[in-house]
Formats: sequence, structure tokens, C-alpha cells
Amino acid sequence: MSAGPAAALSGTQSPRIRLEPDAVDDQDGDDAAKLAGDYGLEPDPWQRDVLRGWLARRGDGKWAASRCGLAVPRQNGKNALLEMRELFGMVFLGEKFLHTAHEVKTARKAFERLLGFFDNERQYPELASLVEDIRRAPQQGIYLRNGASVEFIARSKSSGRGFTVDVIVMDEAQELSDEVLAALRPTVSAAPLGNPQLVFAGTPPAPSMNGEVFTRIRAVAKKAEDRRLRWDEWSCELDADAASDESVALSNPAVGVRLLWETITDERADMDDETFARERLGEWLEMDGGASLVAGWVATEDETSSCESISAFGIEVSLDRAWTSIGVAGSNGDLAHLELVERRPGTGWVAERCRELEHDHGHAMFVLDGGGPAASLIPEFETAGLWLTVADTKAVTTAAAGFVDALAQRAVLHGPQRELELAVAGAKRRPLGDGVWAFGRKASTVDITPLVAVTLAYWAHTVYGGAGLSPDDLTVRF
Repeated sequence: MSAGPAAALSGTQSPRIRLEPDAVDDQDGDDAAKLAGDYGLEPDPWQRDVLRGWLARRGDGKWAASRCGLAVPRQNGKNALLEMRELFGMVFLGEKFLHTAHEVKTARKAFERLLGFFDNERQYPELASLVEDIRRAPQQGIYLRNGASVEFIARSKSSGRGFTVDVIVMDEAQELSDEVLAALRPTVSAAPLGNPQLVFAGTPPAPSMNGEVFTRIRAVAKKAEDRRLRWDEWSCELDADAASDESVALSNPAVGVRLLWETITDERADMDDETFARERLGEWLEMDGGASLVAGWVATEDETSSCESISAFGIEVSLDRAWTSIGVAGSNGDLAHLELVERRPGTGWVAERCRELEHDHGHAMFVLDGGGPAASLIPEFETAGLWLTVADTKAVTTAAAGFVDALAQRAVLHGPQRELELAVAGAKRRPLGDGVWAFGRKASTVDITPLVAVTLAYWAHTVYGGAGLSPDDLTVRF
């Protein structure tokens, strides 16, 4: 990565995805930016722009956006933007805020930053004179004489009880479950000023995070049908070149200002590709097969389908080695039949089960991903004397794409199997460059070993099964 040429910086203030409700007045946004600047919190152009959207009003004086979403990589100024919104809402509008975060330390840090404006009589006497009370424990809060307040909490399943506010700020929105939102949402049902607003701000959820709410809001925003939702997202496309200045610049509105190019270069060296793409490029691994994969799977279900002749068995092991699945593919007339043969904990049982399958089905072909966790089973297959095809990266990506195409073309059939249904519904893609991808073990929200197993089996079926070749022609016998 270079030092960050000026050409790469052009256009960085504009989000890649934006949804704007109709509004007639955005003066409050300009006033909020001026107030923040007067007290040393000078907003960047992108922050001014987002403030205008959050504080834009309809003709009846209500907020044009009752819900606001902001997705931007870390260290770009998200927290400062939340401070600007709270500072203006308290001082000029008399709003009551509930500022929530996933972790206690994040909520405490936000309290201390905002407190710096109201608890510094020497530097900001005008703001200090507005204070009615400041509470530091057990509940942090700032309370003004005009009735405004901001209280800070770490989210939990019951964290909203006892609060009645005008605005809920949900920082770290990438860690926000439906259950927690259900506890918080009623706090604005009787908003004192009658003009409630929810603000969701965060980064793309990692696979281990409970990001169901933030992900769903983003999906709604992309459809551009909700006229009460404001969404601003700085991110890169899937398969973007993570090493390019352009990808970084387009995903980070503060690059070259508070974000140093040299630091970003170090991040790129320290992080794996998937983490860097998510944390610095704002990449959302939304590719749950999404509607197309799930719809294709549903459309190809046939409870009467079965294999007339078996072509291959696919084997897949989860990253944590907690689960292993064996899938099968074969012929059903002119179509292919897919089925999950077995999904069990661990790996110790796999070789013996495959020996049984070979015994029952003659010279069965077995296939696994040579670059995945299942590769550790290769010596056991050698000892067992089983026929094995080890798929390389090209074969794995070809298998994934071919599987999706087969569903779209209704070229396969399968029966109802809950474990496979769950794997299909929760699977996400892992980009591997140049438009190719595989099902992502880290990115997916469920155990996808059943899906990968049948995908590999189907690939072997399409490449070899219909060609009339014997295992001797296809594989090396260990």
C-alpha cells in the first residue's frame, strides 16, 4: 500500500450506500455542527452531512428519520458524531437520551467524553451553568436545568426498564440482539417531546457477534423502501482489492486526516484478509446465499427424491473440529440428488463410517477440501485404504459456484433435512479474489459442514459421476 496519493482521497466523504427520507428543513444539522465547533469538536464534512440527515425535519416539525443507521470503520469519528448529536439535543432541544453500548467500558468512556463539556467550568462556563446534576455511580448520567439528560448503560436483556427518553443511541450496534432491542424499544414509546428517534452506529458484525438487528436494518436500507429510515454506510464491495489505496479511501472518510496511511499499512500487515476487510474496509459478508440460495433450496425440495446411483461422498469438518458432516450426491433420473448422510460431533468416527459406506456402495468416491480442516483426515483415509479426491482451491470455488447455479437452474433435488436447511439459511460467502468465492467457515452464523459436504459431493458428481469413469480413473488409492 502506498502513502496515500491525493487521487485516492477523492470522494471519500460520500458513503457508498445511503438512504435519505424526504425532509423540508435541515437547519438543525447546521446548528448542531456549529455548536460542536464552538466547543472544540469541529466536525469533518462527512459528519456535518450525516448530522443534517439525522436532524432533518418533515413539514410537521417531526424528525424525517425516526431511525438512523451509521456503519463506518473504526477510528473515523463515529463517537464524536454521537457526541455532537447528544450535545445539540440536550442544550438546544431539551431532549432526554439513553446512550447504550455493548460493553460497560465503552459506555463509561462515552460518559467521560461528554462529561468533559459540562464538568469544566473554567473552559466551558456556559455549558457548566446548565448542569442540574451529574451522577457518576452507580448509574452515569448528566442532567440539565432545562430538563434534558443523557444516561449511559451497558445493554442487557432488561436494560431498558425504568427509562423514558426521547432518543436511544445504540453504539456498538454490531452487537445488538432482537431480545435486547425489545427491552430498549419501549423507552421511547412515550417520548417526553413526542418526537422519538433511534440511532444505531457501529461496524459490520464479525461472525462471532450477534449482529442480527444491525444486519436487518442494513438489509431494509438497501431495499430503499422504508421512508422513515436514514442509513449511511462507508464500505467496500465484496472482492474489493484490500491492498489498494482506493479501497481504503472509499471506506474511511477520515483517511489522511485522523487516520494515517502508515498506520493502515501496518494494520494490513497484522490482520488476516477477512478481518482487515471487515474492520478497515467496512466489508459486510452479507452473502447468505441470501434470498437466491434459500429460495433455490426451497424450490428444489422433494421428499420423494432419492439416489438411483451414488457418485460421491463429500466430507467437511468445522473450524473448531466440533462437527463433521458427510454428504452424498448421485443421480435421480436426469437430475442430481443431494443428501446429508451423517452429521456427528468430532472427527474420530469419520474413517470408520466411510469404510461402511464404501462397503455398502462398492467403489465409492470420497472428496474433501485439501485446504480446509478436513485435510487432517487424509492419513486416516490412507490407512483405511479408501478412494479419496482432494479438492484444491480452484475445485472448491468451482464447486460452490456450480452448486448455486444448480439450485437456480433446478438441476438438483433433495429431501427435507433440518440440518441442511439451517446450514443453507446461515451460510455466507468468503471472497477469494477475482470474483471467485467459497462458503465462509468463519463468516457463517451456523455450522455449514452439511452444506459444504453436499456441495463437494455434487461437484464430484458433475465432474466425474456422469462420465462413466471408475474411481481408478479419478483418484489415487492410498
